[in-house]
Amino acid sequence: MRDSMRHMKRPSQRWSAEQVPDQSGRVAVVTGANSGLGLETARALARKGAHVILAVRDEAKGHRAAGLISAESPDARPEVRRLDLADLDAVRGFADGLRAAHARLDVLVNNAGVMAPPRTLSAQGHEVQFAANHLGHFALTGLLLDLLAAGDDPRVVTVSSLNHRQGRLDFDDLSGELAYAPMGFYNQSKLANAVFGYELHRRLGEARSPVRSLLAHPGYSATGLSTSGTFGLVKLVFGRLLRPVAQPPEQGALPQLYAATAPEAESGRFIGPDGLGELRGAPKQVELIPRVTDPEAGRRLWSVSEELTGVRYAFQGAR
Repeated sequence: MRDSMRHMKRPSQRWSAEQVPDQSGRVAVVTGANSGLGLETARALARKGAHVILAVRDEAKGHRAAGLISAESPDARPEVRRLDLADLDAVRGFADGLRAAHARLDVLVNNAGVMAPPRTLSAQGHEVQFAANHLGHFALTGLLLDLLAAGDDPRVVTVSSLNHRQGRLDFDDLSGELAYAPMGFYNQSKLANAVFGYELHRRLGEARSPVRSLLAHPGYSATGLSTSGTFGLVKLVFGRLLRPVAQPPEQGALPQLYAATAPEAESGRFIGPDGLGELRGAPKQVELIPRVTDPEAGRRLWSVSEELTGVRYAFQGAR
């Protein structure tokens, strides 16, 4: 893996949102687009002409975000659709509604997430971080894969976190029934994001699909993620003590924007900040840890995710 990393193309260290190519005519779904990284991603895509669909749990906040985008880009007509990723029935409803309104999808940015809440179960009985951060995005991507296959240079970008490197997949206790640690289960969900994104890349390649699957992480960015659902020491450390050193969300969104739009961004690559410890900076390709690329981990997570969501992927080859 390290040898192949040496030969990867690297984006310019000064790459910014201004370098996003023209997105006119492209349709993009961004989950969690009402604030933070999702809003900045949607804003940048809309500025370049994309038709952006804001997939949000809170529609009122989504409409406020759409208003900000329209005020900044008068020609943009952002679309707001409700999506609760922790509820698999809601994910299916969102996918059905999107399919009824759109014949194709060019970009799907799996951005939304929750971080370190008290142990909570989803509508289907899954631990809420694993449900919202991973299972909901797994199901959403599978349900929209046919629309993506019909797109122009279609891409799925799954947003992980630096914390995935501290995670492990406990397949014997994914619900946290036996033991639950808020940050431990957050780390697990972010590792699941990375394993899923890479396994999706592998399966798309085998099917000769035109869809690219890329991974991204924002480094350490000042968003509401570290304060909206967290509590106790986690909220104090990430929401207050470390917040002054965090980069702004418009900077943190650059890796996922690069993955979603740069012509040279290859399927299967992981994009993160280029600064010290990948905490901040301009986007670059970063190394995938062995737990992410392990074929057995990918196959097992995929099988478990299919079982828990009831979603089976129908891969389509190149047209």
